[in-house]
Formats: sequence, structure tokens, C-alpha cells
Amino acid sequence: MNTFKKIAIAVVMALLLVSGRMQAQEYVPTAENMAARKEFSESRFGVFIHWGIYSLFAQGEWYLQNYPIDKYEYAKAADAFYPHRFNAKEWVSAIKASGAKYICFTSRHHDGFSMWDTKQSDYNIVDATPFGRDVIKELAEECERQGIKLHLYYSHIDWGRDDYPMGRTGNKVIGRNRDNENWPQYYDFMNKQLTELLTEYGKIGAIWFDGHWDRDQDTVPFNWQLDEQYALIHRLQPSCLIGNNHHITPHAGEDIQIFERDIPGENKAGLSGQDISRLPLETCQTMNGMWGYKLVDQNYKSTETLIRYLVSTAGKGANLLLNVGPQPNGELPATAVARLKEMGEWMSVNGETVYGTEAGDIPAQDWGVTTRKGNRLFLHIFDLQDTELLLPLDCKVVKAFTYTDKQPVKFKKTKEGVKLTFSQAPQGVDYIVELITK
Repeated sequence: MNTFKKIAIAVVMALLLVSGRMQAQEYVPTAENMAARKEFSESRFGVFIHWGIYSLFAQGEWYLQNYPIDKYEYAKAADAFYPHRFNAKEWVSAIKASGAKYICFTSRHHDGFSMWDTKQSDYNIVDATPFGRDVIKELAEECERQGIKLHLYYSHIDWGRDDYPMGRTGNKVIGRNRDNENWPQYYDFMNKQLTELLTEYGKIGAIWFDGHWDRDQDTVPFNWQLDEQYALIHRLQPSCLIGNNHHITPHAGEDIQIFERDIPGENKAGLSGQDISRLPLETCQTMNGMWGYKLVDQNYKSTETLIRYLVSTAGKGANLLLNVGPQPNGELPATAVARLKEMGEWMSVNGETVYGTEAGDIPAQDWGVTTRKGNRLFLHIFDLQDTELLLPLDCKVVKAFTYTDKQPVKFKKTKEGVKLTFSQAPQGVDYIVELITK
């Protein structure tokens, strides 16, 4: 990077941060941002990709934290990272075929390795590996070509950098020097990286933060300086959405609310439990058990389970961000690709009952869930052993029929709501009945 460019970036950063301090407490989304929120909500399905040098160890993305590893020894893995089978076109094509509308890619995970040609550190895929290619650049260009939104995951923590003030994780990492902790320096590093991602890689749909929970046990609440950082992002790209996987009530300046491994409001699993806000919602979930590639984790959820999870998430008015952990050679696992293809086949027929819908009139039941689009209410029946189904509806039903073949379904108004009668108990992955309401 030449001197002039460095000075220019520094000036821009300073101006943006000053402006951020003034505007942070009064965040008002722009018209572009509100339009992006609407588009995000209507998409309902995205694919998460956890990929970095940790894939070489085939032990998941927390390998550096979970074992007593020397950070310098771990970093040597970069010199062996040569994902010669990585093909952005194949990735994006497989994901598009699933019916997903966006990709969220891990630009930098907790191990601190950057998956783009960052100028803020040599510890990146271009400078530190024999592969030498900018993966995010290639993904961004291919997403643009194929009409898929690109979101970028970005970790707020770093187990390898000494200037990051260590929280409750990363304590098993060998070689950390706590005397060199320097939050202002680390914060500046992050903001410069975010500036790169938002100025050199085209239009980014969202920044997906993670790691805030690393300081949730501090006696004195840690100041992440989110206001200024969020303002920086919104100034660089007003339509760029901000989400933070912090497992708490959304912070001012956030545009989406994230739930991890849990459908919003169910609180049955995962790390969520916070109240549901009025922001667009997203739940992230693994396809097998891990986020990053793990050799022994071949316990993939069935296509039926994944489809029902997607539909159930839509029934809560939320998006599903379904994870894939690519192999160290750069390929998406064959089982994951097969699941994506099968989900896409189902979505090509039934996607109208998911895309652009809102939470249905009836909360999730033992038999299934509901989604709504205007005057059309979709019943997604997963498990009904009876030929009758009583719906506690206040609205008037004027017509009822099966979604796929448009066959009429008998119904009548009762004191308890509306009763449907089937010739036989509904069968299949998702037996969809459409009601026209008034």
C-alpha cells in the first residue's frame, strides 16, 4: 500500500469515527437500510460458511482454544493451507441451487486468521499461505454474478493477537503475552479491517459480529465501543445490515437480531434466550454438529429435518442461516451439497410458502407451524395422526385447499375456531394447506 493511500484511509477513518461519536446515540436507519431489512426478511434462507486454517486440523473452528496449543505452532498451519479445489463458482452455484438468497462467510474467526488480502496483518490467506488467493474477493465477484447477497462474519475477539484484552476464552492458548494487551490499538485494527471489507469488496449485505460474550463475566462491563464501530459501518455502506451474536437484547445501531441454534422464542436449545425485538430475525444452525470442518462429525441432519427447521423458523417470522463447514482442500462436503440440492428441490415447488412470508396466525403446534402472505395463510403440517384439525383462528376462512395440487379441503366454523377435515391423515415432509382468509 502506498503512502498516499495509507494517509487517505487514515483521514477517512478519523472523519467517520468522529461522525460516529456524534450520531451513535441517535441511530436512525436510512431508507436504503430499511429497504435492505425488508429484502433480508423476505429472503428467509441463507447459508453460513465457517472456513479457515482450522479446517486443516479437522477439529472444528475452536481447535486453538480447546487444546493447549502454542499460538506460533498453530500459525504454521497457514504455510500448509493450499485449498486447491476451492472454486467460488461451484460454491455459489450449489448454494443458489438450495434456494438460499445469501451467504455469510467467516472473514476472520477467533483464531485471528484473515481470509482476505488485508493490509493490517500478514496473517492472511494471501500473504501467509502458498495458496495466495483472495477468497473473499473471488466470492464477492461470484455472488455479484449469480445474484446472491454476501454477508461477512467478523470476530470481535482474537486468541492470537496480544493486543486483544483476553476474556474468558483463549486462556489455554500458549504464547500469549498479557503485558501487551492494548484495546485502543486492537480496536483501531478491527476498524481498519472493516473499512477494507466495506470499501474494496463491493456491496456487502451484512456484517455479522461474534465474540461479545467473551467478556460477559467481567466484574466491570467491558466497553466494546460498538456505537462508533456501527456508525463507521453505516457511513461506509448505509444499506449494510449489522447483527451481533451476543445473545442479549439488541444494541442501538443493530439492524437484525441473531439467535444461535435456537428458533426465536422457543429457548429449547442453543445459546439464545433473549427477548424478541422488532428487528428482522435470524437463527443460525449447523447442518451436522460443528460449524467448522470436523472429520469425525458426519452426523448430518436429514433433509426432512432441515426442511422442517427452515419452515419452523419462517413460522416465527425469522430467517434460517444454515451452516456448511468446507473441507481443507476447498470443497464443500459431498453430504452437505446433497442436502442443499434436496432442499432446493423442495423450495422450487414450495418456496412461495416461505419466501416473503411473516409468522402465521397460529404459534407452533405439535402438528406443525403456519406462515402468512397477505390474505393467504399456509398450514405446514408435519405430524398429524388424525383426519381432523381444529385451528384457533379469529379470521374468516373463505377457501381451503392443498397447496401442491389445489384439491379442496373441507372446513367449517366452530365456537373454537375453524375445523378442517381430511379424507386421510396428512402425510409427507410438509403437507401444506392454503387458506384464503378475510
